[in-house]
Amino acid sequence: MNGSISMNLAGLETRTTVIFSADLPADTLLINGLPVRGGGLQRVSEFLDRVRLLAGRSWHARVESESNFPTGAGIASSAAAFAALSLAASRAIGLELDQPALSRLARTGSGSACRSIPGGFSEWHPGDGDADSFAVSIAPLEHWALVDHVAVVRAVHKPVGSTEGHGLAHTSPLQAARVVDTPRRLEICRQAILERDFTALAEIIELDSNLMHAVMMTSHPALFYWEPASIALMKTIPVWRQEGLNAAYTLDAGPNVHIITPVSDSAAVQDRLRAFPGVKSLLVAPVGGPARWVENQPA
Repeated sequence: MNGSISMNLAGLETRTTVIFSADLPADTLLINGLPVRGGGLQRVSEFLDRVRLLAGRSWHARVESESNFPTGAGIASSAAAFAALSLAASRAIGLELDQPALSRLARTGSGSACRSIPGGFSEWHPGDGDADSFAVSIAPLEHWALVDHVAVVRAVHKPVGSTEGHGLAHTSPLQAARVVDTPRRLEICRQAILERDFTALAEIIELDSNLMHAVMMTSHPALFYWEPASIALMKTIPVWRQEGLNAAYTLDAGPNVHIITPVSDSAAVQDRLRAFPGVKSLLVAPVGGPARWVENQPA
């Protein structure tokens, strides 16, 4: 693992409530008001087992989670979910974990979740083991007023999840070259953020996104996440940049396109995206802060 850099988002949120009780016979999970069983519940229960081990407790838990953006559609829903679950579950069972410990815990649920614990622009240091594999903030949210515009071209749950996709990466003949080049790309991205160099940032995040999807498309079996509108946006956004509009694209493991811009270009980009064929909806989010605990308000 070579690490990664990400930008936390404000306004696109997952809120999770966890209640541990000696009276509960088993873990239960509700996502957006609907009960989850099978593999989804098992994944959460296995994560809660790690929390229970840390706390020396055997209580089961009731977990309720709500997100205000589509889940399972390549918008980092699992990262937000396990970051929220890490904070809620650890506090609910009586643990007081610092940010590195929370990031390490979140990583065991979803690797990218470790980056959702710190605020602003964060970097995941993979380390040599659990003790030093966590994310830290490399710049606070106030450092650079960027905006992420998520062009939703397909909101339904993707047929192959990110975890399954990661498991296939080694079958691609391109993966080894991608991994070897990762430190170079990370250094360029890190410096672009620290220096607020949008041109450099645009070039490196587009390259990195294209490389990741090239690996997925050449894995066995091949994974094709892009929709026609995804490809049209990837072809069009560099043209916008040539015309003087600061915009750059990146995609997670899904069809929806993230268009990053400085806040000064956000209104113009929103106008163009809302009129773009195939874009079903648009989510707009500036740089966000760290995962945070919210006390339950009295009814």
